[in-house]
Amino acid sequence: MPKGELRTINGPILAVRAHESGFFVTELVKVGPKALLGEVVTLRTHRVIIQLFEDPSGLTPGMEVIGTGEPLSVCIKPGIVSNIFDGIQRPLRVNKETPRHVLTYQLPRPKESLSEIVFPSRAAMDDEPRFAVKILVSPGRHLNPGDVFAEVEETAVITFRAMVPKDISGEVETCLPNGTYTADTELISIGGKGLTLTQHWPIRAPRPIADRLAPSRPLVTGQRIIDCLFPVAKGGTAAIPGGFGTGKTMTQHQIAKWADADIIVYIGCGERGNEMTEVLEDFGKLIDPRTNKPLLARTILIANTSDMPVAAREASIFTGMTIAEAYRDMGYHVALMADSTSRWAEALREISGRLEEMPAEEGYPAYLASRLGSFYERAGYIKTQGGREGSITIVGAVSPQGADFSEPVTQNTKRFVRTFWALDKQLAYARHFPAIDWMNSYTGYKSDLEPWFMENVGPDFPKLRERLLSILQNESNLLEIAKLIGADVLPDQERLTLAIARVIRLGFAQQNAYHPSDVYTPLAKQQTMMEIILYLHDTCQKLLDAGLGMDTLQKEGIFERVIAVKYKEANSEDEMRLGYFGEIDGFYQKIMQNN
Repeated sequence: MPKGELRTINGPILAVRAHESGFFVTELVKVGPKALLGEVVTLRTHRVIIQLFEDPSGLTPGMEVIGTGEPLSVCIKPGIVSNIFDGIQRPLRVNKETPRHVLTYQLPRPKESLSEIVFPSRAAMDDEPRFAVKILVSPGRHLNPGDVFAEVEETAVITFRAMVPKDISGEVETCLPNGTYTADTELISIGGKGLTLTQHWPIRAPRPIADRLAPSRPLVTGQRIIDCLFPVAKGGTAAIPGGFGTGKTMTQHQIAKWADADIIVYIGCGERGNEMTEVLEDFGKLIDPRTNKPLLARTILIANTSDMPVAAREASIFTGMTIAEAYRDMGYHVALMADSTSRWAEALREISGRLEEMPAEEGYPAYLASRLGSFYERAGYIKTQGGREGSITIVGAVSPQGADFSEPVTQNTKRFVRTFWALDKQLAYARHFPAIDWMNSYTGYKSDLEPWFMENVGPDFPKLRERLLSILQNESNLLEIAKLIGADVLPDQERLTLAIARVIRLGFAQQNAYHPSDVYTPLAKQQTMMEIILYLHDTCQKLLDAGLGMDTLQKEGIFERVIAVKYKEANSEDEMRLGYFGEIDGFYQKIMQNN
C-alpha cells in the first residue's frame, strides 16, 4: 500500500508528500493515527491532494497517510433498507432519550488496524448479524453475471437478492444448504471463487446493465398536478426548483410516501438535521397503503446535514445512487430523492475553491454541469444482466438563492431532466400546495406515457389533461387584463374561463396533505374529477349560449360544490361521476326554468 506524509491542512483539503508512487485518483486513504477517511482528488509529482470526509481537528503535519488500494465504495449487503447512513455509508445513531428523536453524528471510529477496514461501511455493521438465507442454486448449474444465487428477507416487504458479480461466471462447484449465515459466509463457489451476501461497488462508477429501455410507465404519486399535468416516467428524471419556504422538501416527502416505487432512497444533502429527523419519525409511523407495513420498511436514508463534513456531502448523492442501482439490479423500481442538489453544488464550490481551481459562473467549478450529468444520467428503466427489469427515478430538489431560476445549478439541471416542477412563492404564500406553477413547469414524458394512460386509466385521459392546461393558460392571459380593468367588466365568456380556472386551481391542483381523502388520489378518481370539472364548463357554456349571464350562474354555488369534489368519497368513480353529473344537470334545469 502506498504511503505518504501529511504536509499542509486546508480545512477538508490535505496536501501529502508521497514516499512512493502508487496512489490513484478516487483512492480511499487513511489519515493519521485515527485513520480518518479521505479520497485522492489530484495527483502531482510526489504530491497528493486529498479531500477528507471527516473533521480534520487534531491532524498535524507529519502524520502518516496510507492508501487502501481501493476506490471509495459502498457495501451492498442485507441490513441497508430501513436504516440511516451518513454520506459515505456509515450508520447514524438516533438518540431516543430526548422527547423528540434527534440525529447525532456519532459515527463508529475506524479500528486501529488499517488492515481490518478497507471500506467505511465494513465498520458500519460490526455486530456480525446472521441472516436466514435461501440458496437458489445447486452444484453444476451455470451462472452468469447478475444471476441471483441466494435470497434474504431483509424487511417485511423487501427481499435482498445476492447476485453474481460482473466478472464471474461458470458452473457452481459447491454450495451450502439453506440456513442462517453471516453476510461474509461463502455460500457458493464458482471457479474457485467463493461468493457471499456482500459486494462492494465504487460510488462513482455506474453498475453495468444489459439494456436501457424506453420510459413507458408513469411513476404514480397520487398528487394530481403531477400525475395528470406534469407526470414523470419510471426511470425518468425530475427537478423541483423553488425558493425558501415554497415546499420542495414537503413535495419530495409526499412523493416518497405515496409513489408506487418498491424502494425509496432519500438523500438529505446539506439540509437541516430536523428535516431528516422528521423523515425518520414520519416514515416509521406511516403505514404504506401498498403493503400495510411501516413505510420505513422500504426506505433507505442517507443524511449529510449542513453541519457534517462538506466533502462527504459531495459524495453522498453518489453513495445513495450506487445503493439505488444495487436494488434496481435486484429487480426493484427505486425512487431516489435528492434534497438538495444546490447544497451539493455548494460543497463542490467550496472544495474547488480550496483546491484553487479557476472558478466559473458564480464561483462554481467549470465541471458543475458534467458532475450533475454524471448523477442524473444514472437514472433509467433498464434490463439487468440477470434478465430482470428495474428502474431508478430521480427527483432532485434545487434551492436557487432568491428563487432565481437563471442561476447556474437550476439552468444546468434543466439540461439533464425531462420534468420540471417549478415552485412559485406566491402560491406557497397563499397556502396553495403543492406550489407547482403550471405556467413554468413542463414534462418531456407526455408522448411516452400517453399510451399507458389511455390503456390503464381511460382513452380520454390525455384530452382531458390538455383541456385543463388550456383553461389555465387562458386564465393567465386574462389575469393581466383583469388587473387593469377588473374582472367584473370582462365579457361573460372570459369570466367563465376565470371561474372554471379557479375550480381547477382550488379543486384539482391544490391538495391537502392532512385530509384523509385528499392526501392521495388514485388515477381513476383523478380522471373523474377532470370529467366533472369539464362537464361543468360545458354546461355553463350552454347557458351562456342561451343568453344567460355569469352573475346568474354564480348565484347557485355550483362552482364551490364542484371544488369540494376532492373531499368526497364514493363506492366507485362511476357513482361519483353520475352523482355530480346529475347535480350539474339539475343546476342546468333550474337555471333554464327560472330564466
